[in-house]
Amino acid sequence: MNTLDKISKHLNSFSKSERKVAEVILAAPQTAIHSSIATLAKMADVSEPTVNRFCRRLDTKGFPDFKLHLAQSLANGTPYVNRHVEEQDGPDAYTSKIFESTMACLDTARQSVDTALINRAVDILTQANQISFFGLGASSAVAHDAQNKFFRFNVPVICFDDVVMMRMSAINSTDGNVVVLFSHTGRTKHLVDIARLARENDATVIGITAADSPLAKECHLVLSMDVPEDTDIYMPMASRIAQLVLVDVLSTGFTLRRGNKFRENLKRVKDSLKDSRLNKDGFKAVL
Repeated sequence: MNTLDKISKHLNSFSKSERKVAEVILAAPQTAIHSSIATLAKMADVSEPTVNRFCRRLDTKGFPDFKLHLAQSLANGTPYVNRHVEEQDGPDAYTSKIFESTMACLDTARQSVDTALINRAVDILTQANQISFFGLGASSAVAHDAQNKFFRFNVPVICFDDVVMMRMSAINSTDGNVVVLFSHTGRTKHLVDIARLARENDATVIGITAADSPLAKECHLVLSMDVPEDTDIYMPMASRIAQLVLVDVLSTGFTLRRGNKFRENLKRVKDSLKDSRLNKDGFKAVL
């Protein structure tokens, strides 16, 4: 149960002063996230110790920890859009809510990611003879973005969002191939099968997915992030953005690991695109 649901469920069990805090938060959760404890106490007309006591009633360590849990709740969506977007919201309101909930979700993901595992993933990718990126549904867009990023590097890269092509590619894998699979839930049956096939054919399998999921159990290395979004019910939004950021992290690590000579090659690739762009006036091609 997320923090907002927990507050609503236990509203009648709070003391009179704690209920004031709860009602202020339920009325304006976005404001609560960006408020100091003193500000929130003033809004609820209670003391700061009351706010701290309220936070501990919700199994958090104090006000800062409570705000983190509240941000995670806000990052959870509403069916097809976002949980805190209401039918009566205008463009100013829903634009602000989507940006703020996504930023809160990314901050949560950043704090949960294991940089030691990122370093290991970069090791594997830089030593690969071929890299394959696979994803289905919303994650297929992430897989294609990864292909676009890594295609500039001097290693063969492929990307499929078709199950049959994934299966054939996994069966044809060999030692030195790396297969990267994207799935927020890690419960997509086809991707679990693909991971197993790739392993059986000596590929190294990296999963960007939920820890301890069925897909994770079939991977050699798992990069998981705490992205509080239930994509069984909601449209994938923040989880997809978090995956895209992780792709940027891996491609940056790849670039840095390869050194100056490799970066010079990337610059040549970039320079080769010079003629495809126009300057601001639309007359002369520039980089």
